[in-house]
Amino acid sequence: MLTLQFLPYSEIESLSSGSKIKKILNLVRENKIVLIEGRLKPTEETDLIQRTMEYVGKSFKGIELCTIYPNNKDKFLKEFLINILIGDRTGLTVVGPANVVKEIKRDPNKILLLTENLKRKRKK
Repeated sequence: MLTLQFLPYSEIESLSSGSKIKKILNLVRENKIVLIEGRLKPTEETDLIQRTMEYVGKSFKGIELCTIYPNNKDKFLKEFLINILIGDRTGLTVVGPANVVKEIKRDPNKILLLTENLKRKRKK
């Protein structure tokens, strides 16, 4: 079964970078694809990848990460001011376990998420 977990900005805005990463990794390690409202900072993305490497093994193969945000050049100044006041909420970040998410393709307005066919042993 494929599970998508939406993580609203309000749930992570007050967390430290380390706590955000821990929360995301805990969800992804449960084989959930996490849809995060907004974007992680570049340093948080780097830290997420580094922390992921600590958990890579037979049962956890790593993560796939993708960020998408609309490219509205006409509204640049307005969005710049909004981001300063309320934080960088523009966009969507997708983080999924590498054993579930085969590939993520993106363009400015959509994400194509290709998943692996998970086969689980059924109990008789």
